[in-house]
Amino acid sequence: MPFRFVLILGAGIVMGFGLSLGRTVQAEREIEHPVMAAKEPGVSWQDARLLAEVLERVRKEYVDDVSDEELIKAAIRGMISDLDAHSAFLDPQEFDEIRISTTGEYSGVGIEVQLENGLVKVVTPIEGTPAEKAGVLAGDTILAVDDVPVNLDNLNDTIDRMRGKAGTEVKISIARAEQPKPLEFKLARAAVQVHSVRSELLEGGVGYVRISHFSETTTPDLERSLDKLKKKNGAALNGLVLDLRNNPGGVLEAAVGVSDVFLNEGVIVTANGRAADARFEMDARPGDALNGAPMVVLVNGGSASASEIVAGALQDHHRATLLGHQTYGKGSVQTVMPLSNGNAIKLTTSKYFTPSGASIHERGIKPDVVVDDKEAVAKGGSDAPETYGDLKVDYELKLAVGTLQKKDAGAIRQSRAP
Repeated sequence: MPFRFVLILGAGIVMGFGLSLGRTVQAEREIEHPVMAAKEPGVSWQDARLLAEVLERVRKEYVDDVSDEELIKAAIRGMISDLDAHSAFLDPQEFDEIRISTTGEYSGVGIEVQLENGLVKVVTPIEGTPAEKAGVLAGDTILAVDDVPVNLDNLNDTIDRMRGKAGTEVKISIARAEQPKPLEFKLARAAVQVHSVRSELLEGGVGYVRISHFSETTTPDLERSLDKLKKKNGAALNGLVLDLRNNPGGVLEAAVGVSDVFLNEGVIVTANGRAADARFEMDARPGDALNGAPMVVLVNGGSASASEIVAGALQDHHRATLLGHQTYGKGSVQTVMPLSNGNAIKLTTSKYFTPSGASIHERGIKPDVVVDDKEAVAKGGSDAPETYGDLKVDYELKLAVGTLQKKDAGAIRQSRAP
């Protein structure tokens, strides 16, 4: 059976890793090089003639000289992208980005960056990577890579320069606040593992787990994080806050795996499409890592696709309370199909549904507890991603912990009832 996975096209970039810009999320499957399994009706000669006529006109009369290869790729891009917002033609570099983002592993220096006011700012150096060990800090500005200035019009070029075979060296020039001169770091590239899960033990034996995106490492990372929280607590957790805010999606298998960690049984997600392998159902296996302890899932408008699979499954099975804002509403499934010469197409092949059979496409999921933004601001709350997990300023986290405490108190009262 073909391997299906959903992957993220997030709004950040990891230097030497490079998540593509955008918010769409796709369910994917790897397939073998395409072959003609059966003869199907071909393109009519009239349509083929029309395409040939347009290509010939552009080749001869367009103001600039354009190669046949560029014209063909442009035609393919236009054809695929005109289908819907999530289908696309992928050149070898773009295809490689997708494969890297699903595995969460690459060879580079380990710096997560974002564009900020026309500058390439370091969001964070990934723990244990060459950049972190060398002293690169959050807030630094990347100026150049191997003496080549950062080109904001072509960040992929910078990303490519950061990548390379493990053990090879690369030089990064960085500007840092209060430092009069640029700093230079010579780093040896290494295998970098991008972890999508971070956790913290809150007061009262409540665990906090944030998943930033879904990759092949997410489910095992989650299981390890829960084990660490239990050990730190010295007992089973009294509750868990699962933070999926601004999580644009990721690998479908990971979304199913995360849902399965907390569910004993039942459907997690179904999908329906024209092709036989675009129709599937994925179910939970016995075993709940929290043994029924209450859960709150934090979501917002940036929670999309794979995040919505998890949120929808836990909500439909009454396993968790959803708190926050309406989710994005990305319920279609794309399949990545490898082509010749390293190219690929990402094609919408089906739509998925929550366990109740609901489609969230262009609708999203409404939380059980909708947060009042005005009240949040009035109470000093902040919805900035950098504050997520900080009880002092994360108003929605405060609400989530309060909700868990009420649920826990209610369960205790019920257990004591005659």
